[in-house]
Amino acid sequence: MHWNSLNDFLAMGGYAGYVWGSFGATALMLIGEPLLLARRRRALTARLRRQLAAEAREQSGERTPE
Repeated sequence: MHWNSLNDFLAMGGYAGYVWGSFGATALMLIGEPLLLARRRRALTARLRRQLAAEAREQSGERTPE
């Protein structure tokens, strides 16, 4: 496909909303997925640390506050 101007390129033959929307959605997913995975990993790590600390207290005979 050949475009005569930048406006022709950006208009994408009348399909600009679909084309640029698709690019935007893809970029959002590519950026968002690693961020969400990092947040889930931090939450899981914190939960496991709390669980290990609780188990260590239990094994040492300390009572957990109720």
